[in-house]
Amino acid sequence: MSALRVGIFGGTFNPIHLGHLLLAETARQTLSLDRVLFLPALQPPHKRAPGLLDGATRLRMVQLAVKDHPGFAASDIELRRPGPSYSIDTVRALRRALPKAELFLLVGQDMLGVRWAAWNELKRLCTIAAVRRPDSRRARMERGIRWLDMPLMSIASSDIRARVAGGRSIRYLVPAPVERYIRQHRLYQAGEGTSK
Repeated sequence: MSALRVGIFGGTFNPIHLGHLLLAETARQTLSLDRVLFLPALQPPHKRAPGLLDGATRLRMVQLAVKDHPGFAASDIELRRPGPSYSIDTVRALRRALPKAELFLLVGQDMLGVRWAAWNELKRLCTIAAVRRPDSRRARMERGIRWLDMPLMSIASSDIRARVAGGRSIRYLVPAPVERYIRQHRLYQAGEGTSK
Protein backbone atom coordinates (compact mmCIF):
# COMPACT_ATOMS: atom_id res chain seq x y z
CA MET A 1 0.00 0.00 0.00
CA SER A 2 1.43 3.37 -1.04
CA ALA A 3 2.05 6.14 1.49
CA LEU A 4 -0.50 8.88 2.02
CA ARG A 5 0.48 11.97 0.02
CA VAL A 6 -0.46 15.17 1.83
CA GLY A 7 -0.17 18.75 0.62
CA ILE A 8 0.35 21.48 3.24
CA PHE A 9 -0.96 24.87 2.18
CA GLY A 10 -0.56 27.69 4.69
CA GLY A 11 -1.41 31.37 4.47
CA THR A 12 -3.46 34.10 6.07
CA PHE A 13 -6.48 33.31 3.85
CA ASN A 14 -7.82 36.78 4.62
CA PRO A 15 -10.04 35.82 2.82
CA ILE A 16 -9.50 32.56 0.94
CA HIS A 17 -10.17 33.05 -2.78
CA LEU A 18 -10.38 31.13 -6.04
CA GLY A 19 -6.66 31.61 -6.73
CA HIS A 20 -5.86 29.69 -3.54
CA LEU A 21 -8.22 26.90 -4.54
CA LEU A 22 -6.80 26.72 -8.06
CA LEU A 23 -3.26 26.47 -6.66
CA ALA A 24 -4.33 23.64 -4.35
CA GLU A 25 -6.16 21.78 -7.11
CA THR A 26 -3.23 22.18 -9.49
CA ALA A 27 -0.92 20.71 -6.85
CA ARG A 28 -3.37 17.94 -5.96
CA GLN A 29 -3.59 16.74 -9.55
CA THR A 30 0.04 17.26 -10.55
CA LEU A 31 1.48 15.62 -7.42
CA SER A 32 -1.26 12.96 -7.04
CA LEU A 33 -2.04 14.16 -3.53
CA ASP A 34 -4.59 12.29 -1.42
CA ARG A 35 -5.31 15.35 0.70
CA VAL A 36 -4.53 19.08 0.73
CA LEU A 37 -4.62 20.68 4.18
CA PHE A 38 -5.39 24.40 4.29
CA LEU A 39 -3.81 25.95 7.40
CA PRO A 40 -4.68 29.55 8.25
CA ALA A 41 -1.73 31.21 9.99
CA LEU A 42 -2.17 32.76 13.41
CA GLN A 43 0.49 35.36 12.66
CA PRO A 44 2.39 35.39 9.35
CA PRO A 45 6.15 35.57 9.96
CA HIS A 46 7.13 37.21 6.67
CA LYS A 47 4.73 40.10 6.30
CA ARG A 48 2.68 42.57 8.26
CA ALA A 49 -1.00 41.80 8.06
CA PRO A 50 -3.04 44.92 8.79
CA GLY A 51 -6.74 44.19 9.14
CA LEU A 52 -6.11 40.48 9.73
CA LEU A 53 -9.34 38.89 10.93
CA ASP A 54 -9.20 36.56 13.91
CA GLY A 55 -8.23 32.97 13.24
CA ALA A 56 -11.64 31.45 13.93
CA THR A 57 -13.28 33.66 11.30
CA ARG A 58 -10.65 32.92 8.66
CA LEU A 59 -10.80 29.19 9.48
CA ARG A 60 -14.58 29.26 9.03
CA MET A 61 -14.21 30.83 5.57
CA VAL A 62 -11.66 28.14 4.62
CA GLN A 63 -14.06 25.43 5.84
CA LEU A 64 -16.85 26.91 3.72
CA ALA A 65 -14.56 27.12 0.67
CA VAL A 66 -13.36 23.49 0.82
CA LYS A 67 -16.40 21.64 2.20
CA ASP A 68 -17.51 20.26 -1.18
CA HIS A 69 -14.08 18.95 -2.22
CA PRO A 70 -13.32 15.45 -0.90
CA GLY A 71 -9.55 16.01 -1.26
CA PHE A 72 -9.42 19.32 0.65
CA ALA A 73 -9.58 19.90 4.42
CA ALA A 74 -9.16 22.85 6.79
CA SER A 75 -6.84 22.57 9.79
CA ASP A 76 -6.45 24.80 12.86
CA ILE A 77 -2.98 23.47 13.72
CA GLU A 78 -1.30 26.87 13.25
CA LEU A 79 -4.08 28.74 15.04
CA ARG A 80 -3.61 26.59 18.16
CA ARG A 81 0.11 27.40 18.36
CA PRO A 82 1.07 30.81 19.83
CA GLY A 83 3.40 33.22 18.05
CA PRO A 84 4.38 33.45 14.38
CA SER A 85 3.30 30.53 12.19
CA TYR A 86 6.57 29.07 10.94
CA SER A 87 6.25 26.30 8.36
CA ILE A 88 8.99 24.25 9.99
CA ASP A 89 6.97 23.95 13.22
CA THR A 90 3.91 22.85 11.26
CA VAL A 91 5.83 20.32 9.18
CA ARG A 92 7.49 18.87 12.30
CA ALA A 93 4.07 18.47 13.95
CA LEU A 94 2.56 16.83 10.87
CA ARG A 95 5.59 14.56 10.49
CA ARG A 96 5.00 13.34 14.08
CA ALA A 97 1.25 12.90 13.48
CA LEU A 98 1.68 11.23 10.06
CA PRO A 99 5.07 9.47 10.23
CA LYS A 100 4.51 7.41 7.08
CA ALA A 101 2.98 10.13 4.92
CA GLU A 102 4.77 11.93 2.09
CA LEU A 103 4.46 15.64 2.84
CA PHE A 104 4.46 18.40 0.21
CA LEU A 105 4.69 22.06 1.26
CA LEU A 106 2.81 24.16 -1.31
CA VAL A 107 4.09 27.69 -1.86
CA GLY A 108 3.80 30.43 -4.44
CA GLN A 109 6.96 31.27 -6.37
CA ASP A 110 7.09 34.70 -4.69
CA MET A 111 7.56 33.05 -1.27
CA LEU A 112 10.92 31.59 -2.33
CA GLY A 113 12.35 35.10 -2.16
CA VAL A 114 11.86 35.39 1.62
CA ARG A 115 14.05 34.05 4.41
CA TRP A 116 12.70 30.75 5.77
CA ALA A 117 13.34 29.36 9.24
CA ALA A 118 15.27 26.04 9.13
CA TRP A 119 15.09 25.87 5.32
CA ASN A 120 17.43 22.88 4.97
CA GLU A 121 15.55 20.87 7.60
CA LEU A 122 12.28 21.78 5.90
CA LYS A 123 13.57 20.36 2.62
CA ARG A 124 14.57 17.14 4.41
CA LEU A 125 11.17 16.66 6.05
CA CYS A 126 9.00 17.39 3.00
CA THR A 127 9.03 18.19 -0.69
CA ILE A 128 8.77 21.90 -1.45
CA ALA A 129 6.33 22.35 -4.33
CA ALA A 130 6.40 25.86 -5.76
CA VAL A 131 3.76 27.14 -8.14
CA ARG A 132 5.27 29.10 -10.99
CA ARG A 133 3.01 32.01 -11.84
CA PRO A 134 3.46 34.10 -14.99
CA ASP A 135 2.93 37.35 -13.05
CA SER A 136 5.46 36.55 -10.27
CA ARG A 137 8.73 38.39 -10.02
CA ARG A 138 11.61 36.08 -10.78
CA ALA A 139 12.41 34.32 -7.52
CA ARG A 140 15.62 32.38 -7.04
CA MET A 141 15.52 29.04 -8.87
CA GLU A 142 16.26 26.95 -5.80
CA ARG A 143 17.59 23.42 -6.26
CA GLY A 144 15.45 20.64 -4.87
CA ILE A 145 12.15 22.43 -5.56
CA ARG A 146 9.35 20.65 -7.40
CA TRP A 147 7.97 23.25 -9.82
CA LEU A 148 4.30 23.29 -10.80
CA ASP A 149 2.73 25.30 -13.58
CA MET A 150 -0.58 26.96 -12.83
CA PRO A 151 -2.96 28.86 -15.10
CA LEU A 152 -2.71 32.62 -14.72
CA MET A 153 -5.21 33.88 -12.16
CA SER A 154 -4.17 37.12 -10.55
CA ILE A 155 -6.38 37.50 -7.47
CA ALA A 156 -5.21 39.11 -4.24
CA SER A 157 -6.91 38.99 -0.86
CA SER A 158 -6.01 42.66 -0.38
CA ASP A 159 -7.98 43.56 -3.52
CA ILE A 160 -10.97 41.56 -2.29
CA ARG A 161 -10.89 43.39 1.05
CA ALA A 162 -10.70 46.74 -0.77
CA ARG A 163 -13.61 45.79 -3.01
CA VAL A 164 -15.78 44.88 -0.03
CA ALA A 165 -14.83 48.10 1.78
CA GLY A 166 -15.74 50.04 -1.36
CA GLY A 167 -19.08 48.28 -1.81
CA ARG A 168 -18.00 46.51 -5.01
CA SER A 169 -18.72 42.94 -6.09
CA ILE A 170 -16.46 40.02 -5.18
CA ARG A 171 -18.51 37.48 -7.10
CA TYR A 172 -16.29 35.02 -9.04
CA LEU A 173 -13.29 36.00 -6.89
CA VAL A 174 -14.25 33.90 -3.86
CA PRO A 175 -16.47 30.81 -3.56
CA ALA A 176 -20.17 31.71 -3.20
CA PRO A 177 -20.43 30.43 0.42
CA VAL A 178 -17.46 32.63 1.38
CA GLU A 179 -19.03 35.65 -0.31
CA ARG A 180 -22.26 35.06 1.61
CA TYR A 181 -20.36 34.69 4.90
CA ILE A 182 -18.47 37.95 4.32
CA ARG A 183 -21.70 39.82 3.54
CA GLN A 184 -23.66 38.21 6.38
CA HIS A 185 -21.02 39.05 9.00
CA ARG A 186 -20.15 42.44 7.49
CA LEU A 187 -16.48 41.55 7.23
CA TYR A 188 -13.91 43.89 5.67
CA GLN A 189 -16.30 46.83 5.57
CA ALA A 190 -14.74 50.21 6.30
CA GLY A 191 -14.28 50.39 10.06
CA GLU A 192 -15.97 47.03 10.69
CA GLY A 193 -14.98 43.40 11.01
CA THR A 194 -11.24 43.92 11.29
CA SER A 195 -10.96 42.64 14.82
CA LYS A 196 -14.01 40.40 14.93
